[in-house]
Amino acid sequence: MNHTAAFSSLPDAQRLAGIRRGIEKEGLRALSNGGLALTPHPAALGSALTHPHITTDFSESQLELITGARLGVEECVQELQRVHQFVHRTLDAQCDGELMWASSMPCGLPIDETIPLGRYGSSHVGRSKSVYRMGLGHRYGRRMQTISGIHYNWSLPGVSSEEYFALIRNFRRHAFVLLYLYGASPVLSPCFVEGRSHQLQPMGTEGRAFYLPYATSLRMGRLGYQSDAQSSISVSYNGLEGYANSLYDALTRPYPAYQLVGVRNPGGDYNQLGTSLLQIENEFYGTIRPKRTVKSGERPLHALRERGVEYVEVRLMDIDPYEDVGIHASTMRMLDVFLLHCLLSDSPPDSPQEIADLKHNQHLTAERGREPGLHLVRAGREVEMTAWADEVLQACRPIAQALDQVHGTQDYTEALKLALARVQDSSLTPSARVLVDMAQHYGNNFNAFGLARSQWARDQLLHRPWSAADEAQFAAWAAESVQAQQAIEAASVGSFEDWRQNYMAPQQLG
Repeated sequence: MNHTAAFSSLPDAQRLAGIRRGIEKEGLRALSNGGLALTPHPAALGSALTHPHITTDFSESQLELITGARLGVEECVQELQRVHQFVHRTLDAQCDGELMWASSMPCGLPIDETIPLGRYGSSHVGRSKSVYRMGLGHRYGRRMQTISGIHYNWSLPGVSSEEYFALIRNFRRHAFVLLYLYGASPVLSPCFVEGRSHQLQPMGTEGRAFYLPYATSLRMGRLGYQSDAQSSISVSYNGLEGYANSLYDALTRPYPAYQLVGVRNPGGDYNQLGTSLLQIENEFYGTIRPKRTVKSGERPLHALRERGVEYVEVRLMDIDPYEDVGIHASTMRMLDVFLLHCLLSDSPPDSPQEIADLKHNQHLTAERGREPGLHLVRAGREVEMTAWADEVLQACRPIAQALDQVHGTQDYTEALKLALARVQDSSLTPSARVLVDMAQHYGNNFNAFGLARSQWARDQLLHRPWSAADEAQFAAWAAESVQAQQAIEAASVGSFEDWRQNYMAPQQLG
């Protein structure tokens, strides 16, 4: 079956100009020796609960920087740069030279239990975020949660929920292309796999890094965001109703191993928010998610069911250690082209067999994507990965040209040209560059490589222009976020347990 043929006609120029994209970029705070910073979220950055652009992800040590939904790629990159600049300036001045780690795979980690969970204050919603993270630690281990990435949020005006699900099905079919082109985590620190069984090889004789020679993204492979429990969730993307029903089942079905952990420990402290297969919607790991902005106190699944899909969240992008903010404008343009291709191509329904094949393809590409002659499974048959990737990208040409016409540039065509060159020559991919760089310049030492890239990114950003107006704006956001958190805490009434039971009740899922 040819999934890349049969475009419906391209959207008109006005709709193409209306594409919005936004970025959420995670990154660990690291010490100048390459170890994890165990300090609290810096107060000068504001409240992680309510700040519009600077929050934390799993760990108190894991920053998440957020842009708005922007009409222009450059506008989005510039906003991401400004947020990074403020963070780096704050870390440099007030946090003993802490850095933002410039790799998806983590820096030097302490023992699991000492990786600090995100803290969000004393309100019910703030406490629930910490309890949720405690649950993730019990379920998957804290080390896994320190893996960082970039999420790309994307929308096109006038797209229905049904069309977004068609896009998602095609995205999942062709996600291997992005893993190959932009995967940048072929290697990791020995501390990450300590005490775990794995198939990685030591890089060099010193044992200061583990890798797979043809890997593209260990983050998206079996050592990354994977779990046996979640592999039992059979989610179909054939439409909103089926997707919502399968998610509802995972959110309400008790899971024996998690029932053993319990909601609270004998001392009364919380272990997790609930004992179902998923505590909340965000726990479901996928390469792409349908999303809808939620109202205060609303569950994401309820929002989706009530108001449909508003945008998609692409979740498989690694941090690029050769970009100071972790992603290049050219990569974002290629994502725009790729997502439009997924939207406009014929998208047959998925099946349990195809879903299993796609998981197989994802793991193969993550762990062996640059291996010469690698084959993936397509419609039950084996095909050469590079030939399939080339076919997908060739079909993107008219889309890149249409976007260039709308924006009066050649930038989209150039982004596609770079992608095609990487398919022809795997040495041009970030994953290949990382391994060569480590061998030639860092004695096969992952921590030394990560530290050098992190220092380079910091220096680049600290040398960019920064105005008094920029400083004032971020100071105002920080102050406002602290006030907003205090207001939420003042408004929290009743017991946390009552709030938790109400929030977790199945009827809240709509």
